[in-house]
Order: sequence, then C-alpha cells, then structure tokens
Amino acid sequence: MRFKHVFTIIGPAMVGPSSSHTAGAVRIGRVARQLLGCRPEKARVLLYESFAETYWGHGTDLAIAGGLLDYDTDDPRIPHVLEEARALGMEITFEPSTGAAPHPNSAKIELWAGDRYAEVLGASIGGGNIEIHSLNGFDVSCTGQYPMLVIKHSDRTGILASITKVVSEAGVNIGFMDVDRKGRQGEAMTVIEMDSAPPEGMLESIRLLPDVSDATIIDLAQRSGRA
Repeated sequence: MRFKHVFTIIGPAMVGPSSSHTAGAVRIGRVARQLLGCRPEKARVLLYESFAETYWGHGTDLAIAGGLLDYDTDDPRIPHVLEEARALGMEITFEPSTGAAPHPNSAKIELWAGDRYAEVLGASIGGGNIEIHSLNGFDVSCTGQYPMLVIKHSDRTGILASITKVVSEAGVNIGFMDVDRKGRQGEAMTVIEMDSAPPEGMLESIRLLPDVSDATIIDLAQRSGRA
C-alpha cells in the first residue's frame, strides 16, 4: 500500500504490544461487528500463518474480541475483554488454520446474532492498517481508513447509477468503489469508500432502492465505547 501520511507509519494510539497483531486486529474485529450491526452472540475466528502462531502471546485474540465489542484500539478494557465478553453471554472461539491466506496476519471472522450472520476476511498489514479481502462471501478490496458503504443488491442494469446518484445528492464524495457479483443477474455487493460520513437519511434512501436487499455503514473513525 502507499502510505499517505506519517501516522500510517507510526500507527494509532493503542493498547500494545503490536500495531500489527493488536491494533490492526482490533480494526478487523470492528469491521465484522459493524457489518453484523449488533453485538454478536457467537463468534468463530480462524487465524492464519503469523496470527495462528503467535496470537496468544501478542494479544491478537484479545484485540479481535475487543473489536467485536466495538472497542477502539486504545480502549483500556482490551486486556480483560474475554471476561467482559463472557459476562455479556458472548461465545468466542479462536482456531489456528493451516489454510491459504492473503497475508501472514490474516483472520476470518464469522458472527451470529439471532437470524443475523456476518463473515469477514481481513489482514493486518502493519502500523495498525488493515485490508479487507472478503465481506459475506464477496471478494472486495477496502481498507477501513474511510467510512464505507456496504450494499448487497441484485446485479441489474442501472443499479450502480442509482446508488451513486443517492450518494452524490447527499453531498458525499466517492473515493473508491469495488463491486463483486456471484454471476450475471445474480447477487452482488458494492463497497463504496467515502471521503466523509454520510448524512442522516442517506443509508435509508439506498435501502429503499429497487434491487437493494441490504446496506450498512462501517466507520472505524467513530468512537463508540459500547459493548
């Protein structure tokens, strides 16, 4: 990736010991939590390569669990987050995997809450930065550095024009857009990284578009502090 400013090299304010194994892991967990849209009841985390080998010693398990509770990278509750998760009735399992991964510091997170399900494959690439490679089974490429609009829709003529029209009319600039589909006229996902958080009402307008089945905002810049 191309580093755009000094803070992408130094890394974020964080609970240590490692920007790659903790801060980046928190952010992957937060992406999964926000994609699900609520606190998960159950989580299954597959860890690959370096994550699989060192996660316990570097606190990667604590970091991902903190992200699943939507904690920020510098939240002082992270060292005790597994106890907090158990107290909330949240079941989390961590499983080292020998499968192929897009990066040595990769994790696949599956979440359940009632009838909701979310799945994220992400990698921590250094300095607290992340790359997301898959959302709910769709191949994507996004970083979480900017607010993201994640839209599941049917692959129909004109749907992308309708989506971008709503975003433009809301006064939001599109920095990057990625689209994946299961096949012609099948299910598709569009991820839009925006230069600013969307105004109130924009998300609902997108949800009301024909052929859109779901739409979510993922914004790691928002400090939640919630569990």
